[in-house]
Amino acid sequence: MSAPARPFLPRVQNSTRPLVNGWNRTGEQVQFFVKTIVGTKDVWIYYRVELLRQIAQMSLGVGAMALIGGTIVVVAFLSSQVGSLVAIQVYGSLANVGIEALTGFASAYVNTRLAGPVIVGIAMAATIGAGATAQLGAMRINEEIDALEVIGVRSIPYLCSTRLVAGVALSIPLYCLGMLAAWTATKLGTILSYGQSTGVYDHYFNTFLNPMDVILSFVQAIGMATIVMLIHTYYGYTASGGPAGVGAAVGRGVRASLVAVIFVLLFVAMGIYGQAGGLNISG
Repeated sequence: MSAPARPFLPRVQNSTRPLVNGWNRTGEQVQFFVKTIVGTKDVWIYYRVELLRQIAQMSLGVGAMALIGGTIVVVAFLSSQVGSLVAIQVYGSLANVGIEALTGFASAYVNTRLAGPVIVGIAMAATIGAGATAQLGAMRINEEIDALEVIGVRSIPYLCSTRLVAGVALSIPLYCLGMLAAWTATKLGTILSYGQSTGVYDHYFNTFLNPMDVILSFVQAIGMATIVMLIHTYYGYTASGGPAGVGAAVGRGVRASLVAVIFVLLFVAMGIYGQAGGLNISG
């Protein structure tokens, strides 16, 4: 007598297949991230020239990006716009309760802890990260990565680790430039547009600007840059499906990196400032 059929097994397999595929993709991404990070030690030994080329290309840009000054100008422009928005929103809100003199405090607090790092992360994802995904994706579909492997060049350290190191190194001056642009834009907006005294603004800004907040914000920007470059190099390195596949990889990389930037901001804010933000105002 034959064994009874078990029709529920195919249903179970079909329902669990997306979970298994997602788990496998997660494992592949973690393996790629580890190889890329480990390969950074070879960058300083064998690929220093390629590293310098990547830094120059990412900072000044190529093609249309080079006409406007590359990522440097993009970060400065975005940061200045955010700083101006902080001045407009904060001054009006504080003026409603008669404490508009604390606008300098808001600049030292909001720009340093929140606006500055997240703008650097978003700018890197939209410019440097997207460009890295497109470059690696084009190399993948044109079989240039396979050609590197054939001639004995390890493609992950040469292509991905160099871009990771270049992106993290470039995030340092980008962060400094972005913070200066945000602070300056908030100050000019408050002083020139609303007529607040320079001395009053500087007093509250210098009083509430905590050096530890600047250091933590800098570390946060470095972490965002690392995650953004790892995500974009992965999607570019594993792109497939021709030019349309490269475009899809760029879109998936940008979406994933933007979500990662916001999660980093959330977890850092909760972990560092969640219990005690170090803010005490008394009159």
